[in-house]
Amino acid sequence: MSIQDVKNYLPHRYPFLLIDRVLELEIGKSIVALKNVTFNEPQFTGHFPEQPIMPGVMIVEALAQATGILAFKSEAGKPIDGQIYMLVGIDKVRFKRMVEPGDQLRLEVEVITIKRGIWKFKCKATVDNQIITSAELMCTQRTAG
Repeated sequence: MSIQDVKNYLPHRYPFLLIDRVLELEIGKSIVALKNVTFNEPQFTGHFPEQPIMPGVMIVEALAQATGILAFKSEAGKPIDGQIYMLVGIDKVRFKRMVEPGDQLRLEVEVITIKRGIWKFKCKATVDNQIITSAELMCTQRTAG
């Protein structure tokens, strides 16, 4: 999926759209997406000016956005239909290494379970095949607005 396609499945826009491309997607099972980290992103003006580091919460948000695309594609819906996937839980988060401008985050998400409208995902973010962040995320569909 190109960035134009990604924008059809996420309501986020600059500066908070954190998925640049989807490389793989298996409906109801998994997604692999990319986030290209650039020095021009606004968080780097304050985190930290002398040694810019992508905040861990932004990495988790990028993973959460990947879960949203997977869920929307799996349910054949889009935000334009008046629905949104909301992050409702974060478990087992680990940060292994810093992410700096110039890095390319590979975001890998697998569905663990879907129970009573709650999706649970196993997620990891890597740079150059090294695990940066791992987590279990949960999201659910809500009416936007």
